[in-house]
Amino acid sequence: MIHIAPYQKVELMNPIVLAYVGDAVLEMYVRQLVVSRPNLKPNDLHRATTRYVSAKGQAMALKVIEPILSEDEANVVRRGRNAKSGSAPKNADVLDYRHSTGFESLLGYLYYKGEQERLLEILDAFRQVLDNDATPTKEK
Repeated sequence: MIHIAPYQKVELMNPIVLAYVGDAVLEMYVRQLVVSRPNLKPNDLHRATTRYVSAKGQAMALKVIEPILSEDEANVVRRGRNAKSGSAPKNADVLDYRHSTGFESLLGYLYYKGEQERLLEILDAFRQVLDNDATPTKEK
């Protein structure tokens, strides 16, 4: 994935900006995930992604994933969840929307920190939760 450094240290970035980038990271991950599955027709691709990109799904996954987050990661999620976005969600519960913003902030943070392995670990845990495969566990 193309990586252009942000204008300031990632720890100082607005969590809404991190969520903006995290949304793009998630979108790319989900598209690759869906395309990797066999027998999907092009018109089925969008339908197959809806479970992963909904605020409700992201909020549910975050709730399960939170115990495996480091203190720094949990702080990023909290900042993203509490940030004022300036717009109200159109098709989502406000609490789900805020939690999904926290999750997307985390993805943007890990992306800009260059922590690709941890980013993939979080995304895979997210996928497992939404696919009902397993509850992720913290690795040491």
